[in-house]
Amino acid sequence: MNLTKKLTAFSLTVCMLASVLSGCTGMSSTASSQASAPEPSRPASSTQSASRKTTIKIATLKGPTGLGMLQLMSKNDAKTAAEAYEFTLVNSPDEIVSKISKGEVDAAAVPTNLAAVLYNKTNGKVQMAAVNTLGVLSILTNGETINNIKDLKGKTVYSSGQGSVPEYAFNYILKQNGLTVGKDVQVEYKAEHAELAALVIAGKAKIALLPQPFVSQVMAKNKNVKASLDLTKEWDTVSGGKSVLTMGCLIVRKDFVEKNKAAFDTFLDEYKQSTEFTNSNIEEAAALSEKYQIMPAAVAKKAIPSCNIVYMDGKEMKTKIPDFLNILYTANKKSVGGSLPGEDFYYKK
Repeated sequence: MNLTKKLTAFSLTVCMLASVLSGCTGMSSTASSQASAPEPSRPASSTQSASRKTTIKIATLKGPTGLGMLQLMSKNDAKTAAEAYEFTLVNSPDEIVSKISKGEVDAAAVPTNLAAVLYNKTNGKVQMAAVNTLGVLSILTNGETINNIKDLKGKTVYSSGQGSVPEYAFNYILKQNGLTVGKDVQVEYKAEHAELAALVIAGKAKIALLPQPFVSQVMAKNKNVKASLDLTKEWDTVSGGKSVLTMGCLIVRKDFVEKNKAAFDTFLDEYKQSTEFTNSNIEEAAALSEKYQIMPAAVAKKAIPSCNIVYMDGKEMKTKIPDFLNILYTANKKSVGGSLPGEDFYYKK
């Protein structure tokens, strides 16, 4: 089996493409797996006896957007979580679109722009509750010296993720640095992350834009490859702190949270703790990542420090996300579902 085929197989395991980089529909769906079996019935409201927990059905994509839920999954299995959670792991954003639209899940970890798409698709029946993953994109180099974005002038950059957040984010950063794609910087797109990763490892792509966990994988296989630029930091510089480059967020169905606000707010508190656990207990989190089929432990261990797993809600979320979505909207209206979300898009605890 050649290197490209191996990496393609790896990509199916990690499902990174579906995890963080595709917010639009049109991707083929694969079978989902349940972390716990569904109950035959569920409480209609969080106003219930103290001995009975509210069931909250949560979907998450395999990959970085699911890493922040690892402790919560473990606590749920041990029946020490504050509420009763039913986790569904999926490989494709399309599966979440279907499950949210049909009311089969109450909350989901999804690509940030998909949250806006779903808000528009459901006529405002979906809200963003928290940001969970910032940028996971890096410029890798093999034999090239790139110390800043302007060093890319006159260079060819290989990338994946055309027509989604990586393309729009990279173009925005280049533009803010006075560089134009096609004129100052040439960008050649590959259809799959695995295909591009193979080219970088083989030394055939000297400069490449890739996401985690492929960044960690490539650097492990070729010691000459360096992560020269972190696009999250580059975004922060050009945006002046007015927005954040964010790949993942948590959404909730508006009708569910209106009936179960106390229980959902409790979930958010536990979710925040879980994201903090993943960042501060990498070895244990990596083991849980493999247990719950998010990504293999060896990959997770190397990727977690660079996955920018966070928990951002309330005022900070509402301050930082609109400008980010506006940048995507300006680049391609379809990337956020045709129009920018209204004020009711942002959930308040």
